[in-house]
Amino acid sequence: MPLPKALRPFVHREYRVLIAALAVSIFGSGMWAVAMVYQVIQLGGGPLELSVVAAAGSVGLVAFVLAGGIAADRFPQRLLIIAVEGANLAVIATVSGLALAGWLQLWHLAVGAFVLGVGAAFFFPAYSAILPRILPPGDLLAANGMEGTMRPMLQQAAGPAAAGLIVAALSPSHAVTGVAACHLLAFVILNFLRPAAAEAGAALASEPAPDKGKPEKSSFFRDLREGISYTVRTPWLLWTLLWACISVLFLIGPIEVLLPFVIRDQLNGDSRMFGFLLAIMGVGSAIASLVTASFRLPRRYLTVMMVSWGAGSLPLAAVGIIDSFWVLALAVFIFGATGSVGMVIWGTLLQRRVPAHLLGRVSSLDFFVSLALMPVSMALAGPAAEVFPIWAIFLFAGGVCPLMAIVAVVAAHMPADETAHPLDRRHDAPADADADAEADARP
Repeated sequence: MPLPKALRPFVHREYRVLIAALAVSIFGSGMWAVAMVYQVIQLGGGPLELSVVAAAGSVGLVAFVLAGGIAADRFPQRLLIIAVEGANLAVIATVSGLALAGWLQLWHLAVGAFVLGVGAAFFFPAYSAILPRILPPGDLLAANGMEGTMRPMLQQAAGPAAAGLIVAALSPSHAVTGVAACHLLAFVILNFLRPAAAEAGAALASEPAPDKGKPEKSSFFRDLREGISYTVRTPWLLWTLLWACISVLFLIGPIEVLLPFVIRDQLNGDSRMFGFLLAIMGVGSAIASLVTASFRLPRRYLTVMMVSWGAGSLPLAAVGIIDSFWVLALAVFIFGATGSVGMVIWGTLLQRRVPAHLLGRVSSLDFFVSLALMPVSMALAGPAAEVFPIWAIFLFAGGVCPLMAIVAVVAAHMPADETAHPLDRRHDAPADADADAEADARP
């Protein structure tokens, strides 16, 4: 009996190893988000100190994510992923030891957060690039959907909840020790990845493209320029990233900074209601990812992706005038669900349409665009609310994103592009008993 499509990637041994390690690692990341906060508070820190530690992680991620993409294209992704998990283990184990010994200081936490951010900058492009090397193309949509289902459940719900229980029952330092245990387990699991399957593909991808002639001498800036050049001359890729720039700039700040004031002023709610709404958005994201993973890639994959993102932003236009909790919950649920549908398709398109030797760099550009504008959006939301009413900000943000989605579809000629490059049936053959062996043998 064939497996459901959402579970077909689990036929392949290398994927089972990789996703098991990823699950443990992101569960630990969710624990760290809570353990770090209370560790700062236990050391006598306040909002300023907490901001410094949190910002250190973001700086490490943004500063090195482009380098991480280049590394993912230049070196074996398996070794990069194992090295990053080893570095995470070393950092968290050191912080845990210092905390248990009573020697931990705030600057230790800031340095640790920075190193973890650098590690994430190298991990995610390598993870995106290794999937097409260990899975057949027809299973990539399901694999991306599985990650999209797993991440909100483990990183945003289960991990923070577990850390909260440990902090309440024992101490923040014990919660940090739990994070170290997660990274140790993930590191051990990753060492079961077979070098042959993943690294043979990486070696093939590192070769110059056939039409390039004699390869130029490689350098950081040449590699980066090659990734940017490919993105700029690929309309569907360029316009999707431009839409992402606009959506991150106009949506993230209002959701993160202004939504709590909507809850306070319009619903007479508090932080618990805000947390519950974010959880509802996460549930919508997880459900939609799992559902998307259960079906084939749509024939009109670019159009479905942009319609999901654009239409899903529309409910946010009414957030500033909603006075019912359940209507607001429905709005953020739709936003989370449609966002995940688009993200699962987007990740699959990168892995199926971007040349293998450029995938790490293009993935890192995607991360960089989102990460670089996220703090800008949050920094602008507060001052904007001093000038404009909050309802007007949400109305503008929820209205401009669908319009820009239409512009992107038209400007990039997406309907014609997806017709010229059909992906839905070409590789979506059912999995069989020999699929794992074929995946391991594939270069």
